[in-house]
Amino acid sequence: MSTRTQPGGTFPLGDRQVARIGYGAGRLDQHAADPSAGVAVLHAARALGVDHVDTAQFYGDGVANDIIRRAFGDSADVAIVSKVGAERVDAPVPITPAQRPAQLRAQVEDNLRTLGRERLDVVNLRRLDTGPGLRAQGDQVVDIEDQLAELAALRDAGVIGAIGLSGIDLSTLRRSLPVGIACVQNAFSVLSRDDEELFAACRDEGIAWVPFWPLGGSLPPGVGNAITRFPPVRDDETVRAIAAELNATPAQVGLAWLLGHGPNVLVIPGTASVDHLAQNIEVGALELTAEHTRRLDDVWSAKA
Repeated sequence: MSTRTQPGGTFPLGDRQVARIGYGAGRLDQHAADPSAGVAVLHAARALGVDHVDTAQFYGDGVANDIIRRAFGDSADVAIVSKVGAERVDAPVPITPAQRPAQLRAQVEDNLRTLGRERLDVVNLRRLDTGPGLRAQGDQVVDIEDQLAELAALRDAGVIGAIGLSGIDLSTLRRSLPVGIACVQNAFSVLSRDDEELFAACRDEGIAWVPFWPLGGSLPPGVGNAITRFPPVRDDETVRAIAAELNATPAQVGLAWLLGHGPNVLVIPGTASVDHLAQNIEVGALELTAEHTRRLDDVWSAKA
């Protein structure tokens, strides 16, 4: 058992009790030419108490997974969370849906191979029902029950530890609850809160809420549906004003708001920089006052 402080406190993720501040590996492919630099970022994260890493085989076509393998091998000291439901392709839009059960199993196997592991702690099914990104068509439109049956079989076989969901609506969550859901990942930030009802359901069920694009984000032109951009938190005037009052960065304020929004929230900010990594970890000690929270909530109320 590690004696490191777990930043932000802890919450269950599958069968693990993890720090509420993790690491999102989406930017590790920036170190494709020098994997040792990416390994250094991961080692720094672990030294600061991060004990779960969120990745995907399609991050850099296996680059992120390879760097994670180099950093941690098959050590159980760090929980590894990956996702399935899309595949990398050689095309102008480099990601395509891969939703059929056999494809999900193949993606789990690819993740295990490139990560050098025999087991993934959590596998998130990236559904294509809502939010930014791809949409399923044709034979890629698959019932959630069929997908969960495949993932449950892998869980029963000990290949994965727990099942998560991403890009879902409240109806899909309710249909999935009998299988056992460890976490939900939807786009969500202080400025993008359309999924408040889904978040509340996860909180009530004790399911970890792990927002992607916690500071806003965007997709390249031509990818997915028309909803391709969520407003950048760093640019909001209220966020910036509160950051100045707290001697913090706007990004830190956005992450602190998320951690304060509910005890089940885990944040997985990604960075290729050790300096930015340290700033992300410092959020665990940043406290917003009730007045700060009210002002931030008012920003969303004005937009809604």
